[in-house]
This record gives sequence, structure tokens and C-alpha cells, in this order.
Amino acid sequence: MITINNGDPFPLGATLTKDGVNFCVYSKHCTKMQLLLFDQASDGSPSQVLTLHRRHNRTFHYWHIFVPGLTAGQHYAFRADGPFSEIDGLCFNADAILLDPYGKAVAVPETYRRQPPCDSSAAIKGAMKSVVADLSAYDWGDDRPLRRPFSETIIYEMHVRGFTQHASSLVSDQHRGTYQGVVEKIPYLQQLGVTAVELLPVFQFDAQDAPGKLNNYWGYNPVSFFSPHAAYASSHCPLKALDDFRDMVKALHLAGIEVILDVVYNHTAEGGSGGPTFCFKGFQNDAYYILTRDAAGQNEKTYANYSGCGNTLNANHAIVRRLILDSLRYWVQEMHVDGFRFDLASILSRDINGEPQTNPPILWDIETDPVLSGTKLIAEAWDAAGLYQVGDFFGERWKEWNGRFRDDVRSFVKGDQGFAGCLAQRFLASPDIFGHRNREPEQSVNFITSHDGFTLNDLVSYNEKHNLANGEGNRDGHNENLSWNCGVEGPTNDAKIESLRLQQIRNLITINLLSFGVPMLVMGDEVRRTQHGNNNAYCQDSELSWLDWDLMQENSGLFRFVQKLIQFRRDLPSRNNPHLTLPEILAPAPIKWHGVDLGKPDWSEHSHCVALTIESEQTWYHLIFNAYWKPVEFQIPDVPNDFNQWHRIIDTSFDAPDDIRLEGVEFAKSSYLAKSRSTILLTAKAC
Repeated sequence: MITINNGDPFPLGATLTKDGVNFCVYSKHCTKMQLLLFDQASDGSPSQVLTLHRRHNRTFHYWHIFVPGLTAGQHYAFRADGPFSEIDGLCFNADAILLDPYGKAVAVPETYRRQPPCDSSAAIKGAMKSVVADLSAYDWGDDRPLRRPFSETIIYEMHVRGFTQHASSLVSDQHRGTYQGVVEKIPYLQQLGVTAVELLPVFQFDAQDAPGKLNNYWGYNPVSFFSPHAAYASSHCPLKALDDFRDMVKALHLAGIEVILDVVYNHTAEGGSGGPTFCFKGFQNDAYYILTRDAAGQNEKTYANYSGCGNTLNANHAIVRRLILDSLRYWVQEMHVDGFRFDLASILSRDINGEPQTNPPILWDIETDPVLSGTKLIAEAWDAAGLYQVGDFFGERWKEWNGRFRDDVRSFVKGDQGFAGCLAQRFLASPDIFGHRNREPEQSVNFITSHDGFTLNDLVSYNEKHNLANGEGNRDGHNENLSWNCGVEGPTNDAKIESLRLQQIRNLITINLLSFGVPMLVMGDEVRRTQHGNNNAYCQDSELSWLDWDLMQENSGLFRFVQKLIQFRRDLPSRNNPHLTLPEILAPAPIKWHGVDLGKPDWSEHSHCVALTIESEQTWYHLIFNAYWKPVEFQIPDVPNDFNQWHRIIDTSFDAPDDIRLEGVEFAKSSYLAKSRSTILLTAKAC
């Protein structure tokens, strides 16, 4: 028999002390709360059921209890009973096994099934449980977040499991697809030259939230905002995920690489009205989710679906605001991460009725929080219900995914009409979008591809999506990809088409890495990773999505090209003041635009040619973008008398190793013949 006492309403979650554990959860309308203790994750019944009393174990809407003698590794869950009222949006279920909203680790039994709760041994046995953690036991040594300026940042978006799960990764068997697998491949990231990894979601998620017998691979369906995903640990011990994650962060920091987390604070894996109850629905459904009246005019409240995933987190409710802010602080203070990319961040601007706000409280909280003041904040500034805020996202600190950069650069490179002027804007960090904000060029996070959509190889290999493997009749995924297969759909043995595809890849990567702003690359694009035309591989936890490391050998020339291009960007002179705004940089900047002839840019609808010269005291840069399907002769300017001759650094029409030579190849002519669909970079340096 366990002797218990009342406990305290703060902190929330399970707090380990030398004498035991204090548990606290929020539930306003709960009428009966129980704490369940389990010996193992797969137990079909709790070893102890502790009932909390309203008089002794409740302060305001917080239920709390202190249990002496408990230690790290203790499995636990809650049951909360209360009213079930569709009119009020309450859905208490006394049978549901509930995770702690502030739990630091989650145990997923082998018998776990995504199913509605019921009071049976099998259901309890298969339910996820929270695990008490001792956060003080880890030795961080001298590790701290790196705080590299955005102006020096090159982001590599990657999936923890997909990075090393393929047998060709050659990491040790127990580390394939894990945080420790990432550690083993840090030398590759260093060799490539990226400065930050942006990890697809690592919050504990429900892998069974997928069609049929497929698994959810991406992880954009969290069940806990504090727990690292247990399946990425090197063993089945739930607490191992905490140590492995921290080992990974510490090792990446030692290698000079920052860790940015892709976080999902817009919805959870509990889905809509037919979805399971893991946690939030069972404690206080009307607080955690935005609810609306039934569209048919009935009184029942239904889940607002601005996320496209069945529910929308009520981010500006006081309780949820605290949850989000506490979660972000936790990952910075306890897990040492360097920043966050917010999935569907525009949802965070919506109020409790779903209406966009000018000054959203949760965004103010994040913006002004001192714990987060040194972290990177990146917004995907739109949501699934049409709210699009790129260029107008809240605050002073947030950087924004620039979807216009992706779309306009794709269109220009594949030869669409009317995009010459758009390319010029995107290359200069989109002053037409961001210039009015008086923000630095790094306001724009530039990317050609991301996890969502075609890989770079598939972008130049497929005109249509090929998503039948997802089990949704090819209805899922984007229909408009701005892709071009170069003449044949999918793989081909035609050497000319393959050569053109590789050249187009080089064009796209060159524009991305040389443009003003923050460049983001995607795992495997540097070696032509393919998903065989699947542009929505969220449910493909298979070789379709994993990085095949044999591609590094097959595409060593492209890898070298990307590596050298990253090196070139990192060696560019950095700004003395990284806080200079985009207008401040561009107003006095010696940038001269050209077309085929010097000083005569052609922004017409039919133009496919853009050139520019960037003049500085020590180095001149001349860039030529020829998206036309025929060779074009471009005039190039004379260099000053005290400069060396022009040197060719990049010409994407050349094969490796001549496609990029950082030492340069001297070029003394007054014009340059740019071959069809090519990008050229020339430099000249002061003597």
C-alpha cells in the first residue's frame, strides 16, 4: 500500500524529487481523476490506482498528488471522468488511458493499436503510457546552443529515421534509423558543409495514423509535446530516447552543427470526432481544441480543421499557450536545441473562435520570452484553410519559409514565360515580399524542395505525381508541382535526358545557394534521392523514403558540386552588421542588372535570360541565368584596371569537375556563350 499526500499544483507534469514524484494535470470539468501506476508498458492492468479527491488533491482546475518512493522509469497514466456533452464540446471517457500532457517520455507497448478506448485488459495493455524521467542525471559538459547568425546558416532538412535506416548507410545495426545513427553520420554532414540540421518532427507521434497497414513516417501528428520519439532510440527503454537525443545534440554541436526542430503546435494525433483519445480530449477537449458549431446548424460542437488533419490546437487559450511556451522552453533549456521551424504557423495567429488576430498572444509570448531570445524561429506562414501570411507574419524575430521562391525559381528554370523579373526578386531575398518590413535578407528562408512534395531528382524527372502506393487512389498530394520531366516520365536510359536532368538540378541548387536569404536543402537532394514520383510520402516508412547511401557513389559528381558550392557560399565575406535590413543593403548596393546586352535587362513576358553584376571593393561577381532552350551569347563587363581577369567558377552546362572550380578558370573575353538552360558564375578579384 502506497502512502500518498496532497501534492502541489506546480510544476505541471511529473516532477521527480529525492522523496518521490509530484504529479499535476489540468482539467476544469473533471469530476473524478485517477492516477494509474504500471510496472511495465505492456501491463494489462495498473499495479496501483490512486484516486484524487476534489478537496485535497485539487487546486482551482489543477489536480495534483505526491507519491513517495517513486523513481525514474515509473510508468503511469491518468483516467479522467466527467460530463460528455456534444453541445459543450466535452468528451470525458472514464475508460480512456491518458498520457500526461507534460510527460517527458512515452512508452509504446508492442501491442499498441490506434483504437477508441474501452475498459478491457487488452485496451489497457496496448495503451501508451507516460514515464517519469530524471532530467538532472544527464551530463551536458560545456555544451550550449551555438547561436550561429542566420546570415551564416545553411539548413539541411532531414528525417532522423530516414537518414540512416537504409542498409547502405553502414551504421551499426542497433543504430540504424536512430538518433545515434545520426551521430555516426556527422562526418558526412561536415563533409557536405551544412551548418544546421532541421529535423522532421521528433516529438512522440502516432506511427499508426496512416491509411491501411502503412505507417506514419513524417511524424506530423504529435501525442506529446515534451517527449522525444521513442522509436528513434537505440533500445526499447523509453528513457533511452532522452539520452540518445541529447547525445545527438551534443555531438552535432561539437561538430559545429545546429539543431532545429520542426514542431507541430497546430494539431495532434487525436484527429477529429472519430479519432482516438490519447490525452488532450480526455482532460479538457474544449480548452485544447478550437471547436465550432456544426455546419448543419445543429448545436453540437465539432472540430475546426484549419490544419487539414482533423483538429486544430487552440493555441491562444491560456492553458494551451502555457503548454506551448513550456514545451519550447523545455527543448531549449533541457535538450539544448538551437531553434524551431513551426509547421502551419499561421494557425498560431487564430483566436479561440478560429479568427486571425493582429497581435496573437501565443506569438507575443514566443517572441518576447527571454529563454527563447537566442533561438532561431522559422514560420511556415500559412495554414491548410487558406490563411497565407508570407511577408506579413507576426513579430520582429521570425524568419519565413518563402514558398514564392520555390515556385518562381522552379517556373523560371523549367522555361515558363514571365518569370525573369520574378527570378530577380527571389535572388535578392524577395524585396517585393519582405522589403516593406525593414528586415534583414534572412527573413526569407529559400528552398526549392522540402519534405512535402517531389525530391529534387523527381522534380526534373516527373510531370505527374505517382502516389498510388499511399492507398488513396493518387488523390493525395499536390497536383501542381511546377515540375518538368525533361522529355520522359520517370527513369530513363537516354543519356541526353539524364544529362539535362542533372544540369537542371545544378541550376536549381546554384540559384538556391547563391541567392540572398537563408538556403535550405533537403536530405538526399545532393545525391539525387528519388521517391519514384511520390510527392506525399508521409506514410512511406520504406526504402521509397529512406536515403540510399549508394547514391553518393553513383552521383559523386553532383555531391562534389553541392559541397563546393556550399564552401563557396560559406567563404563569401560576411556582413559586419548581420542586422542590416534588406532595404539598407540593397539601396546602396552596387548591383547592376543586364540582359543579353550589358545594362539592358529584359523583364518582358518572353524573356528567359537574366544577368547581374555585384561589385565590391575586393571582388566582382557576374551571374548569368539562361533558362532558354538554345545557347545565348551574353556580354560581360570589363573589370577595373586593378583587378585580375574574370575567372569562371560555375558553369552548370559542364560535366564534373569543370561544372564548379573554386580556384577559377581564367576568362578574358568580352562575352560569354551560355549554353541552353545553364547558370554561370564569374568572379574577378582585386590585385
